Amino acid sequence: MTKDNNFPPEKNQPAGYMPPTVWTWERESGGVFAGINRPTAGARHEAELPAGVHPHQLYSLGTPNGMKVSILFEELLEAGHAEAEYDAWLIDIGQGDQFGSGFVEVNPNSKIPALVDRQPKLSSGEPPGPVRVFESGSILLYLAEKFGAFLPQDLRGRTATLNWLMWQMGSAPFLGGGFGHFYSYAPIKIEYAIDRFAMEAKRQLDVLDRHLATAPFMAGDSYTIADMAIWPWYGRLALHQIYDDAGTFLSVDDYRHVRRWAEGIGERPAVRRGTLVNRKDGLKERHGPSDFEKSGN
Repeated sequence: MTKDNNFPPEKNQPAGYMPPTVWTWERESGGVFAGINRPTAGARHEAELPAGVHPHQLYSLGTPNGMKVSILFEELLEAGHAEAEYDAWLIDIGQGDQFGSGFVEVNPNSKIPALVDRQPKLSSGEPPGPVRVFESGSILLYLAEKFGAFLPQDLRGRTATLNWLMWQMGSAPFLGGGFGHFYSYAPIKIEYAIDRFAMEAKRQLDVLDRHLATAPFMAGDSYTIADMAIWPWYGRLALHQIYDDAGTFLSVDDYRHVRRWAEGIGERPAVRRGTLVNRKDGLKERHGPSDFEKSGN
């Protein structure tokens, strides 16, 4: 992009703005997360991570990305994988918990969720010790392979699952950091930005709707980690559970196949439990099945 274009600078936002030759961070940009956003990585304060008694230690928050992993853990337990027990600790990203030294050691990118597996299935000759896993898609794949669950073993089923898992990882930033940010979190409403990302969000919903017209789940007949990755973003959008009134704004009820899929997954007991984990208005910490009963959820 060059500064010399056909658009008059007075129509820019703010009026007269033109990008400098070299961008520098001089002030907060405003918006919900302005107080924690910086153009640098690394720890900002010393803070050890807590640890419980279970093999898996999950450090997360009940956002769409965080829900993916807690849903998978609850589905594994529901399916009888007792070794999938986990402790879940709330990382308050609004307070900057993700920049504590302990969290950065697990995830140098300072994003939730992050996982420490203290009982990994190591290959012969590998040094002992815990395995640290970050990025929600990587965690889903790691756990599915560890327990041999929710990831088909046949070539077509596995490939279809990974196709849609990678689709979610590449597409959701346009829904979250794009549409969600400018529609719900930005300090001002910018018509161009909202129109741009609303168009893309609806295109993605159409992709899903056309696909789900041909199959009950993302990878075909099997419920997989692809569904668990996509549902917290697009399923909850279809159910009017994300970004205030965004569902109405995007006419999500028009995507009836997405709606059918979203409703079915939302009724699963493990999904209901998983969406409550690490939420300030739900189950802040999770250390065992009885925690849901104690919390009244």
